[in-house]
Amino acid sequence: MSRIGRLPIPVPSGVEVTIDGQKVTVKGPKGQLSHTVINPITIAQDDGKLVVSRPDDERESRARHGLSRTLVANMVTGVTQGYVKTMEIVGVGYRVTARGADLEFALGYSHPITVKPPEGISFRVETPTRFAVEGIDKQKVGEVAANIRKLRKPDPYKGKGVRYQGEVVRRKVGKAGK
Repeated sequence: MSRIGRLPIPVPSGVEVTIDGQKVTVKGPKGQLSHTVINPITIAQDDGKLVVSRPDDERESRARHGLSRTLVANMVTGVTQGYVKTMEIVGVGYRVTARGADLEFALGYSHPITVKPPEGISFRVETPTRFAVEGIDKQKVGEVAANIRKLRKPDPYKGKGVRYQGEVVRRKVGKAGK
């Protein structure tokens, strides 16, 4: 049996879970998320906990059991605490500024780059070189952060660019002079 899948998901107070067949909707203080659990997996509510189960030990069922449990647990965490990805900018003259809800980046190009937040995502600028991407959907927060990182990936020679906080960039040795 899946070690992750058999763990029950605790539902904190203030969170309302609705199960309609395969569709699970979680409503909490930060918002509402819904997910359709893949077919052989079933989910049930049991005195303040959600239990994810599978009908058999088929390879496909085993593979999807832990995934389904994790996706539902991420929804519960998202509507209670939310998710944050903190990012850093390294480089001379590289900076970020808030323009209303948007972010404006100066990343060494001849023009500034403006990033608009998708629905359910917000940005917070802490310093000119550090900002955060916040939201209740873990997948969407990670995707927006990855797209921002793609604007100027960390350079392996000088380390300049946009990176996740705490990300270690492996540096390469430059040209060897005579």
